[in-house]
Amino acid sequence: MPNTLNYKHLYYFWVIAREGSLASASKTLNLAPQTLSGQLATLEESLGGLLFNRQGRQLTLTYLGKTVLRYADQMFQVAEELKQVSAMVTSRRSIQLSVGICTSIHKLVAYQLLEPALSLDQEVALTCKSGSLDYLMQQLESHHLDVVLGDQLPPAKSDRLMHWYELGQSTISIFAASALAERLRDNFPLSLDKQPILAATFNSPYFQQLMQWLGQQGVKPIIRAEVDDSALIKVFGANGLGAFAAPTVITDEVCRQYQVELVANIDAIQEKLFAITRNRFSSHPAVEAICKQHIEKTE
Repeated sequence: MPNTLNYKHLYYFWVIAREGSLASASKTLNLAPQTLSGQLATLEESLGGLLFNRQGRQLTLTYLGKTVLRYADQMFQVAEELKQVSAMVTSRRSIQLSVGICTSIHKLVAYQLLEPALSLDQEVALTCKSGSLDYLMQQLESHHLDVVLGDQLPPAKSDRLMHWYELGQSTISIFAASALAERLRDNFPLSLDKQPILAATFNSPYFQQLMQWLGQQGVKPIIRAEVDDSALIKVFGANGLGAFAAPTVITDEVCRQYQVELVANIDAIQEKLFAITRNRFSSHPAVEAICKQHIEKTE
């Protein structure tokens, strides 16, 4: 079996699979069906198995064919992205960057995660979308986004090649408007019992950890509101509606920007942040800047 993969043959297979037949693929590629059939047979021999079940003129993918197609989709989509990005770089046009940001991520943290991309020598035209992780993953898979910033990872799927990078982590702190903060500092965390607290979405990992930790201390705060926007939750907190949690690393910015006060730090709770991409090796310089020097993981 050859040690190297013939990428021209792989490309022909990719086109055949997308077109659904040798006849249609031959028109797209401007090659004779007999030529394509021979190239396909050579690829199947190199891979050690059939890629299609042949039923007359109809072709259906085998299990091996479906597996190879997943990788081929990734490879040729990356190649197209590389072509587009290369054109932007060589022409010195603005680099287009579309980022999905989970609503539960604090916007001050999101900005810090995006700073490496915004500090590139070439101008970056940035578009940000916020939403649930499920929605943003759909947008990423359909190529409407270049990268997703999340505080959790989506469930692994058998048909998904997903790559992720852990960008950092932070402990959590509790904040509140001045009068409430003063009342809560003494005897914390017991002071939070039956006191108003503002929830990020209930499926937010750090909020789940917070409620579990408080429960272990015998503390049952009153959920005054559930707010799925990290900036809005701070506005509500600043107006005295309840205490709220935010990453410790942005304590100074939270207190200054929203005129709230620190109640306490909770070292037992960690918020992790991730960059999720379609491909293991991104050809996008701004995505590379975000993910650079961080440990890559793969699901």
